[in-house]
Amino acid sequence: MAGLTRRDRALATRILQTPSPAPRATYRLQLHAEFPFAAAREIVPYLARLGVSHLYASPVWASTSGSMHGYDVVDFNRIDEELGGRAGFDALVAALDAHGMSLVLDFVPNHMGIGGGANPWWQDVLENGRASEFASYFDIDWLPLKRELRDQVLVPILGDQFGRVLECGELRLAFGDGAFRVDYYETPFPIAPPTYPLLLRRMLVAVQDAYQPNDIALLELESIIAAFERLVPNEETDPEKLADRRREQLLGKHRLAVLIAAEAPMRDALARVLERVNGFAGDAASYDELEALLDAQSYRLAFWRVAAEEINYRRFFAINELAAIRQEVPIVFETTSQLLLSLIGEGSVTGVRIDHLDGLWNPAGYLHALQKAAFLAQVRTTIESRRSKPLDESTWKEWQAELDELWQNRLVIDPLYLVVEKILEAGEQLPADWPVAGTVGYEFARIVTGLFVQPGNRRIFDEIYARIAGDRTSVDDLIYAMKMRIMQVALVSEVNVLARALDRLTEQNRRTRDYTLNNLRDALREIIACFPIYRTYLTAGGEPVDPRERRSIDQAVDQALRRNPGSDPGVFEFIREVLQLRIPEDASDEEGAAISRFVMKFQQLTGPVMAKGVEDTAFYRYNRLLSLNEVGSDPAAFGTSVEEFHRDAVARSQRWPNALLASSTHDTKRSEDARTRISALTELPREWRAAVNRWSRLNRRHKSRIQGRAAPDRNDEFHFYQTLVGIWPFDDRAADASLRERVTKYMIKAAREGQTHTSWINPDERYEAALSDFVAALLDPGSDNTFLDDFRGFMPQFMQIGAFSSLSQQLLKLTAPGVPDIYQGTELWDLSLVDPDNRRPVDFEYRDALLDELLVTAPSLELAGELLADLPSGRIKLYLTARALAHRTAHADLYARGDYVSLEVRGPRSGNLVAFRRSWGDQWAIVVVPRLIGELIDRADQAPIGEIWRGTYLVLDESLADERSVNEFTGTRLRPDVHEGERAIAVESLLENFPVALVGNAPKRAVGSRSPKGIR
Repeated sequence: MAGLTRRDRALATRILQTPSPAPRATYRLQLHAEFPFAAAREIVPYLARLGVSHLYASPVWASTSGSMHGYDVVDFNRIDEELGGRAGFDALVAALDAHGMSLVLDFVPNHMGIGGGANPWWQDVLENGRASEFASYFDIDWLPLKRELRDQVLVPILGDQFGRVLECGELRLAFGDGAFRVDYYETPFPIAPPTYPLLLRRMLVAVQDAYQPNDIALLELESIIAAFERLVPNEETDPEKLADRRREQLLGKHRLAVLIAAEAPMRDALARVLERVNGFAGDAASYDELEALLDAQSYRLAFWRVAAEEINYRRFFAINELAAIRQEVPIVFETTSQLLLSLIGEGSVTGVRIDHLDGLWNPAGYLHALQKAAFLAQVRTTIESRRSKPLDESTWKEWQAELDELWQNRLVIDPLYLVVEKILEAGEQLPADWPVAGTVGYEFARIVTGLFVQPGNRRIFDEIYARIAGDRTSVDDLIYAMKMRIMQVALVSEVNVLARALDRLTEQNRRTRDYTLNNLRDALREIIACFPIYRTYLTAGGEPVDPRERRSIDQAVDQALRRNPGSDPGVFEFIREVLQLRIPEDASDEEGAAISRFVMKFQQLTGPVMAKGVEDTAFYRYNRLLSLNEVGSDPAAFGTSVEEFHRDAVARSQRWPNALLASSTHDTKRSEDARTRISALTELPREWRAAVNRWSRLNRRHKSRIQGRAAPDRNDEFHFYQTLVGIWPFDDRAADASLRERVTKYMIKAAREGQTHTSWINPDERYEAALSDFVAALLDPGSDNTFLDDFRGFMPQFMQIGAFSSLSQQLLKLTAPGVPDIYQGTELWDLSLVDPDNRRPVDFEYRDALLDELLVTAPSLELAGELLADLPSGRIKLYLTARALAHRTAHADLYARGDYVSLEVRGPRSGNLVAFRRSWGDQWAIVVVPRLIGELIDRADQAPIGEIWRGTYLVLDESLADERSVNEFTGTRLRPDVHEGERAIAVESLLENFPVALVGNAPKRAVGSRSPKGIR
């Protein structure tokens, strides 16, 4: 068939040159069975009126039953029925389209859920081993060091030692639909068809007396047994033989199912065989046959505790039920992205968030492949739509060659809005050649959180915490120790796999062959524990190593050497050479490939070690200031300067202007408002120290004694006080049993994550009971609770400071370079803890009603005063959010493409303000927000407005002296003045009636709303 027509080629070129528009603002929703597509569809009108352009949804693919997050995908090519299936998804997309909104979807390329027998690919691997067509999909080591596990997958699912579980009768052989399986409670494990004869020959003996020798049913059973015996074994890898096996075993199962259904004697014989093989309680020998059958499978059922040392499939972190998949294999990429690309092609999805990108073999390669595939999907769908019929595959393959040429010669424009979940350490940059709009915004959360931490009070906080914790271990030393612990407890097997691969590399060269496996393993652990970033991104393509990545490797190796002066430095230097892909000149191609494979595997491990050691352990042990213990943050830092915030904003506007800006996400340890509340403690540290001392004395009587020590310990007690500060409700009456339950569950989780006195693997029931009792006693509303009375008296000023800091934080997010992301419900005050606390139901009806009230009134001093007086309700945050988003809508180019320039502030309160302007053409906007206001307000009901700013001025250039401009929150006009010979405006007038300011000069365009007037 002829190639692309001129019209089709022009169409493809136009698609290639027209990137999917970046969102104006996103709203993150966590979808699950209790909040499905239908519930999301109902709030679309509300979200549209709020001013967001894109719904940003958690994964929608078929997941493990009851999943609350969607990251345990079991089928990438089905929409989850618990969410409403494809019909519900399409209805949601239609509702978004009707309101001028689009959809950004969360996608999980790194792993799949394998629990409960719900994943058909994984079940096929268990059934057929290396003979499975999906064996290459999962990252399985079929030749592990432990010989007994060769050609088997370790499945660490049992609640006790295998022998005990077997002899308790918890493993039960069963039959259905022509197939045998072993059930462990509700989880089925398939039996390999080549091993069916072990059972069917017993059945043949049991049924002999029921049939004549030449009875057709008996002959059929014998024929089925022979067919299963002819199947090639699970270890076979020849493609043609495997294809034959799949056909024959499918036919064999069908024949067996028909035979069993038709013949009652066969059913009875099968039941007797199953009964015998399943064993009899109290007779240990009766379980030998079932054990022998299981030993013949391509999996080995094991006690869950052996996972850390012997598991031989790569996981998501250390979660056994999440198995990593190999996106570097073309068929895996094609199969897992099929439905996603279809949704992109038809326009249902206009943006994608890639989850856990660092787990992939080659992140950059995956992103480039996804962008290209999205382009091809858009072209094909558009052509088919125009022609009103699908293209046949042969035609499409011919056209793809031409489209590939177009893609290779394109301008650097990416057709798909793509953001990545990537945690950047301080000073680390996102690779500039990645075809993405940026990250999901953790680095912004880190920067903006630091603005509300008083750096001048670092020393007193260090002293407070040193007395509480009882030692002065540095954060760096703690992180090092926790990363080492993770590698010695949870990720032992992964380190062992790397060490063996490295050992094989040393054997290839006479200069390194004397390095022992133990020395190599120890050095690897030390280097990974010292690794300063989540991972490097070296590839096997021969590209030169990026100098920044070389520095990260050097830093890790040098630090490891300093920590281990007694170790052989040659081992560390050898690993340095390998990690930097310095392949010896005399190395063979095979040796060079082996080095590259090792480096790629190494890069897949440093991220999980960092995440588990830092985010999930150190962040729950180092409790100096909990607001800094956040995803992407550095708890060793203490505050962000205004200059640093401006530098970060300018850099983002130049490099990643469409990256997401986050302050709360489904992964954050504490919500944005809880963090600002906790950060407020740094503004009044002496009051905090005095309160902690009082409370410690008051609450000593509520502690238990365990092995001579008080429980909970002082570190967990200090953690509790900060937690309570962060989530204490504005209305004391809301401090009820539900709050006690939330705090108790959180404190148990935090203690287990921290792994000091208890853990997920080895829970200490006595310590956890003591911790629970302590929380219950302190939150008991009884009349004699002196602590609770004292705490209530302590909180008002910190709630006030935290609330105004939150308003500043929100406006910065909504106006700084980037795409603001609002996590579900956080347009009102949200005082949440880590999941599952941050996934509690959101009252959208209440928010909808409040927004309606706010939309009917134009900005005014009266409304500003009313909102300030009603601070606890959170209406002021909703108002600020809606007004700022309305301004973004009316001036899209200003925020999407405008410059960012910091504004000079002069006067006695200059250090307490962040001020900048956005400008595009003749449009501009000024943003001014307070920070560190604890030193400015001396009453719990005081707001940072008016005369406290006396003498402080914002310097303006002539272009910003337009007296027609309006404060978006009060409706007042800008009143420029002259200060010390320069055009300026008094902050006292700018923040006279409202605690933050957004002043713009450009004429407004109408924005959609339920009423014709909308936001006025």
